[in-house]
Amino acid sequence: MDQVHRVNRKLVELLGDGLIDAFYFCPFHPKGHIPEFAIEHPWHKPRPGMILAAAAEMDLDLSASWLIGDAPRDIAAGVAAGIDAARCLRIEGEVSGIAAAAQTVVNSTR
Repeated sequence: MDQVHRVNRKLVELLGDGLIDAFYFCPFHPKGHIPEFAIEHPWHKPRPGMILAAAAEMDLDLSASWLIGDAPRDIAAGVAAGIDAARCLRIEGEVSGIAAAAQTVVNSTR
């Protein structure tokens, strides 16, 4: 987990303060090798717990939100959280990369 926090701090350093509001990650996996984390957990995708926690903490309207992920489980978590499936974009699936995904979101607001 220290490594995840270091990477997140580096992202803030590179991108600047204020661009990312929060980081969420799930250290739990039912087939994990660290006993205290080797459990099923509501934050483990495709469950929506991580998204629901973020929505509650930041007062997000999930019906107006977008999700960009790189795996089918990301999309499933977004839909399970209440994000419209049409607003759940899978990189290298529906869109060719993060820039294309961002452009899709930006274009939708015009």
